[in-house]
Amino acid sequence: MNNFDFLVGTWDVANRKLLRRGVGNDEWEELPARSVVRSFFDGAGNFDEITFSTKGYSGATVRLYDPKTDLWSLHWIDGRVGMDPIPCVGRFGDDGVGRFFADDSWEGRAIRVRFLWSAITPTSCRWEQAFSYDGEETWETNWIMDFTRLS
Repeated sequence: MNNFDFLVGTWDVANRKLLRRGVGNDEWEELPARSVVRSFFDGAGNFDEITFSTKGYSGATVRLYDPKTDLWSLHWIDGRVGMDPIPCVGRFGDDGVGRFFADDSWEGRAIRVRFLWSAITPTSCRWEQAFSYDGEETWETNWIMDFTRLS
């Protein structure tokens, strides 16, 4: 249940975002951020706020564990437009990698969304977002966050 306990704390986050998604683009934007993560419900939930200081906005994620299904739901909230109504849902595997999925749309196209949490250590971790436009045959990674814990 406490899969996201590793994330509690304050982090510097190096973001790489694909400038244009779904068009074969390979140009990336790099931007720094700071994330503060707090746990609640004895580890069955957590909340983070991430601030993109060079962009002038913040976002947040609420993560909730459902013990009946053994699944986590990850809800993204953009400080400019509000909550994404479709959470990514999944779990951590025996390999320590968290895999979370959702069916959504991007600029009018149906997509499958994948979040991966990996490379988890006491002082670092990685999150990646990818879209599939072809039913999971191929994935386009479009956002990578490398987290470094602040002491």
